[in-house]
Amino acid sequence: MRQGRGKRNAGQATLPVGATPRVPVLLPLPLAGAYDYAVPRGTALAPGDLVVVPLNGRALYGVVWDNDPDAPAVAESRLKPVAEKLGDVPPMTDSLRRFVDWVAAYTLSPPGAVLRMAMSAPSALEPPAAKAGWALALPGSNQPPAAARMTPERARVLAALADGAVLAGPALAERAGVSSGVVRGLADAGLIRPALLPPTPLFAPPDPDHPGPALGPEQDASAAALRESVARRRFGVTLLTGVTGSGKTEVYLDAVAECLRQDRQALVLLPEIALSAQWLDRFVARFGVRPALWHSEVGSRVRRDTWRAVAEGAATVVVGARSALFLPFPDLGLVVVDEEHETAFKQEDGVVYNARDMAVVRARLNEAACVLVSATPSLETLTNAETGRYAALHLPRRHGGATLPAVSAIDLRATPPERGRFIAPPLIAAVTETMARGEQAMLFLNRRGYAPLTLCRTCGHRLRCPNCTAWLVEHRAQRRLQCHHCGHAEPTPPECPECGHANTLAAVGPGVERVLEEATILWPEARVLVMASDSIPGPAAAAAAARQIQDREVDLIIGTQIVAKGWHFPHLTLVGVVDADLGLAGGDLRAAERTVQLLHQVAGRAGRAEAPGTVLLQTFSPEHPVMQALVGGDLDAFMREEAAMRRPGHWPPFGRLAALIVSSEEEREAERVARDLGLEAPRGIDGVEVLGPAPAPLAMLRGRHRRRLLLKTRRDIAVQPILREWLAKVEPPSSVRVQVDVDPVSFL
Repeated sequence: MRQGRGKRNAGQATLPVGATPRVPVLLPLPLAGAYDYAVPRGTALAPGDLVVVPLNGRALYGVVWDNDPDAPAVAESRLKPVAEKLGDVPPMTDSLRRFVDWVAAYTLSPPGAVLRMAMSAPSALEPPAAKAGWALALPGSNQPPAAARMTPERARVLAALADGAVLAGPALAERAGVSSGVVRGLADAGLIRPALLPPTPLFAPPDPDHPGPALGPEQDASAAALRESVARRRFGVTLLTGVTGSGKTEVYLDAVAECLRQDRQALVLLPEIALSAQWLDRFVARFGVRPALWHSEVGSRVRRDTWRAVAEGAATVVVGARSALFLPFPDLGLVVVDEEHETAFKQEDGVVYNARDMAVVRARLNEAACVLVSATPSLETLTNAETGRYAALHLPRRHGGATLPAVSAIDLRATPPERGRFIAPPLIAAVTETMARGEQAMLFLNRRGYAPLTLCRTCGHRLRCPNCTAWLVEHRAQRRLQCHHCGHAEPTPPECPECGHANTLAAVGPGVERVLEEATILWPEARVLVMASDSIPGPAAAAAAARQIQDREVDLIIGTQIVAKGWHFPHLTLVGVVDADLGLAGGDLRAAERTVQLLHQVAGRAGRAEAPGTVLLQTFSPEHPVMQALVGGDLDAFMREEAAMRRPGHWPPFGRLAALIVSSEEEREAERVARDLGLEAPRGIDGVEVLGPAPAPLAMLRGRHRRRLLLKTRRDIAVQPILREWLAKVEPPSSVRVQVDVDPVSFL
């Protein structure tokens, strides 16, 4: 076995005279490196070629990788030959192979596990199925032999196939205006013959010069700067910020247009592509066609066709979730990360990576422009812009003359809701007045279900997940309790499972279902729509909800965090946050930053057209810096204060973090391996500190007991060499998993 990293050589390694030619082949399996295979006589293989090779009695797809001169050579007698070279699939580009190696090295993941993400549609490697149609038996002529019995219907069929056309049977019959029997009769007479249909383009090319929406002066200046960065055909990162509703999407779509003019491909990453119906409408308005889509809800056939079209350069613009980063673009010229601050860009399972950061790397390896977009950029990205690593553009005003909403706090200590209720009198009055004017209102609570906790009033027992350290969330409409971490669900019991008393289980705290229940009592005539992942499961539901709101079929929207992601509802003028303090509790390093980002994004849904907007934050802590920043509209000052608190302790972005998460189904095993790692932790290195081991906040997740250790270093210290040396000192049993999370965003 060879490591697929190190110095890169084109082609095969130099071999002794008479030795069997060999190539390293990386397989999409969690292996530490490439395997050597013999090159069959008469076959030419080069790095990037896709091949079929044998492994343990199976035939697997793989990629000829780059030679590593430091890898140990495998004895010639042990070499197995490459079974097949896939000649009709474009080779994997050098830039994508380097990207796979880079991600593997940075995240301490097996290169094969990263390659698996780049080969996520294996059916695309198979030759596309040929489809049969009909063509003239006498090419170049639609005149039948004199002996043939000709009718007007038959003549129309032959005319439809003139000039070498090949048509499927149903399409031919429809074009000629005849029945399928006429087509069969011509075939029986030998006047037409079976022929293969030419491949149909799956994606219409977007038109960069399609007339799109007019840009304002500030938008136009920023768009010009982005177009120039793309036209340079060199790597560079630009942070595009702007207030909510300032038209950032239209600006970076101009950069996409310039990328198309350069005959290169563009990739746009969205945090929740399945919920982005309005974004797709904007794309169609700008380019006249829809882009290629790549996300988890795309069916297997579409995934296969899209992967192939990207590899062949036929899909020029791809819009996708984080996994789209690993698509085989032959000439990627632009990478856009919209809502770059979103934690949805972090993959927590398998290969643990942050798609925002990896997007910058992919752009660098492709000599492409990279644009990071957000109204509330992360502190990491802001710091890179302030230090000059990234260029920066800002849109200070809303597009089209709309103004920013007025934000104020409702002090729940002074004006609390009625007992057993969660909407305070000032917010009730504001919603009532808004709907009376014929405008729309929104109530936001970032919590699904009816209640986050159910307990027994008699014995105090709390209903918890059997697989996780988490309370079961009541979903009253479905009469079930569910864990939102592992998916465990069970019917709501009629009596307490601990003490057996009936009718003693009480819901504690609100979820959106409980807010809906209260809203139905307060405004019985209102047309209410709930927008949560439970009720908006995919693109079709999202598009339907957006249409209802835009067509003013909804008076009141009740939503979780999915309503914060880029929606444009022109008649929505009031946003009420039911619990603005949610998310501030706990010891999460980024709790305040995330809360201010989420609430600012939610607030940005109000007043995006002519009518001014209002935002009301229900809080028990109106003096908290997050509330003060939102009410005062000074997010820059908040981020400066946040940076000032993190800088002295070398917390990100002024230091580096890496987490080790030890998990096992047996608690004692997890505890023992975590203890051993703690004993072998690096010590005596200036600027390096290890915290833990300690039980994770979710000490049990999906049936596995969890312990965490945290490596913290100065910014100028690379954590990967330290981690490799540290992990090499402890050999955990197969029942224990040690996951490495470089640059963690979650501490659960």
